[in-house]
This record gives sequence, C-alpha cells and structure tokens, in this order.
Amino acid sequence: MSESLRVALVAEGPTDGLVLGAALQSILEPRTFIMTQLQPEGSVAFGSLGTGWGGVYRWCKQSAARGGGQLSRDDLLFLEYDLLIVHVDADVADKNYSDAVITPEACDPPLPCAQACPPALATCDALRSVLLGWCGESVVPGRLVLCVPSKSTEAWVVAALFPDDLEVVRGSNFECYADPESRLAQQKKRHRIKKNQTQYRARAGELKAQWSRVSSKLGQSGRFTAEIRAALT
Repeated sequence: MSESLRVALVAEGPTDGLVLGAALQSILEPRTFIMTQLQPEGSVAFGSLGTGWGGVYRWCKQSAARGGGQLSRDDLLFLEYDLLIVHVDADVADKNYSDAVITPEACDPPLPCAQACPPALATCDALRSVLLGWCGESVVPGRLVLCVPSKSTEAWVVAALFPDDLEVVRGSNFECYADPESRLAQQKKRHRIKKNQTQYRARAGELKAQWSRVSSKLGQSGRFTAEIRAALT
C-alpha cells in the first residue's frame, strides 16, 4: 500500500479547510492523505499571521522570502509536503490591500483586479496572477495548486448541499452571485446551516458525496479537481 499523500493547505479560514478536505477525499479516493492546514491555523514553523486573505498574503510573502524570493524554492516546505494548496476566494479581486491592513510592496500585483462576471473565469484568472505574484512566481510551479472559488467557497457548499437552491438552478452564473454565503440562511428552516466549523464538519460527508456533481456544474470547482489530479501525475 502506498504511503499517505502529505498535503499542506494555506487558506483564508478553517471552514475553507473543511470544505477542501471533503473535496480532496472525493478527488483522491481511494488514495489516503494527511492534510495539514498551515494557514490560518499556524504552527511553530510558520507562525500565526492572522486569518482571511490578508493572512494568506503574509504567509505567501514569508514563504517566498525563505526561498530567496520564490515560494517554489522554499526547501523546508517542499521537504515536508508532497502537495501545497493555496486558497483565496474570488471576491478578493474586489478588495484593496488596505482592506487587510497591508502596505503592498512594489513587486505586488495591483488590487482590485476584478473583471466583468460572467464569465467567472476572467476574474479568477486575474486573481490567480495576483496570488502567484505574492508567491514570487510567474507560472504555477509543480506541486502547487491554486484554489480560487467564485465568488467564495460557500458557492461550492451551497451547490453541494442545496442543489435545488433558486440561484443554483438558474444556471452556471451562480459563480457570479455576489454573496453565496447568504444562500445558507435562505434554505428551509430545518435544512439551513451557518458558516462555522461545527456545522461544516457535520456535513462533510455530504460535501464529499456531492463533489463530482459540483465539479461538473461550477467551473472553478472542476478546475480545482483537474489541477489536483494533474499535480499528482
């Protein structure tokens, strides 16, 4: 039996980690994996840099600095892990650096970078370029997967748990719906959930079971699935 894949995750928050962990279970099955959330959970090695996309920015800059300006040259990181996933929600494309109390460096790509939506792809591609810039990279290096749900990870949660949601059934433009999290509270009372670790953890099995369907419906979830598989070939 092959050893478990060692996956590192850098994400905006712990609920994102629960969703992506469930997705990975579906994508990688039957292969086993051990996922360690480096950010925002923090560790002795990587420290605590705050939550949200600002924390992801700071983590990427710190890791790139250890690699002499490039995340891909952070030898400590890639000795410990087989795969690194870096996540930010696509709504970050509408932000300014000052929103996360960041004074950008001269080399940092500009924000905001949002494009017309639909298609969601345009904004996601623009934000992926920004994210690569934070990592000191111009192209995605091997063993790194960028994860940019549109407009947020909650779009994937809603599509998985509530496939009959009115906004979901309207079509592919759900990836352009400005506030997917708000749909969690719009469900029938006995089904609605809140964005927190306890409730997401309780529904992780459903998220895993529905992941293939979500991947086929929402372009950025399908992209994530394809890029995880490509990174391991």
